Amino acid sequence: MSLIETRGLTLRHDRQVALRDVNFNIEPGEIVTIVGPNGSGKSSLLRALIGALKPAAGKITRKPGLRIGYVPQKLQIDATLPLTVRRFVNLPRRQTPEAIRDALTTAGVPELAERQMVDLSGGQFQRVLLARALLEKPDLLILDEATQGLDQPGSAAFYRQIEAVRQDLGCAVLMVSHDLHVVMAASDRVLCLNGHVCCEGTPETVADAPEYRALFGSGTQGALALYRHDHDHHHHHHNHHHGDACDGQHEETENA
Repeated sequence: MSLIETRGLTLRHDRQVALRDVNFNIEPGEIVTIVGPNGSGKSSLLRALIGALKPAAGKITRKPGLRIGYVPQKLQIDATLPLTVRRFVNLPRRQTPEAIRDALTTAGVPELAERQMVDLSGGQFQRVLLARALLEKPDLLILDEATQGLDQPGSAAFYRQIEAVRQDLGCAVLMVSHDLHVVMAASDRVLCLNGHVCCEGTPETVADAPEYRALFGSGTQGALALYRHDHDHHHHHHNHHHGDACDGQHEETENA
């Protein structure tokens, strides 16, 4: 059973239609990324999925008992407030010291528990938000532009952490992002929005789709092919029996 499924979902934002007629689902364990220009309905879709925005039409079905961990885009913390990482992740519900330690470790920052929130770098702050979301023991982790404000290496490292979290916990991941090539490379499936679903499918399918190219140009495509290629060749010896996303390309290179 899908973790979440939408059928004919239409969302309004200030009486404007933000998104119309979206049919979408997310399966256990998969990483799905939502891309699209500003104002395309990405955040509205996330808000509807977590239950913060009511559908204007259509329906959202969640698996009974579904646990969602949410990493917001930005969180303002009062700089004058003394708040350690441990205290912060204990909000709004107290957690056991073991649970906090495990979550910080899974998020890649086990050493930060006693640090002040205001002293963290952007990347550390995002990982603490990730740790707090992991304390929910989520079946689905939702990230809204979680790498905004991080540089390219910082973003890439954060997405590698997300892939590791998925392997550790087996949770599905749904993220909205602007880091097109990094994020497409980390995804099983990409959903491209522009007020409706323009195209969806594997990163390769979407990067090739005319609708995607019309929105983003074809520059991301080269970066994606390159990234995937390095990635796949690396594992190629073990994975011969898996249909790799790049099979067609492999045949060309190997028969060349």
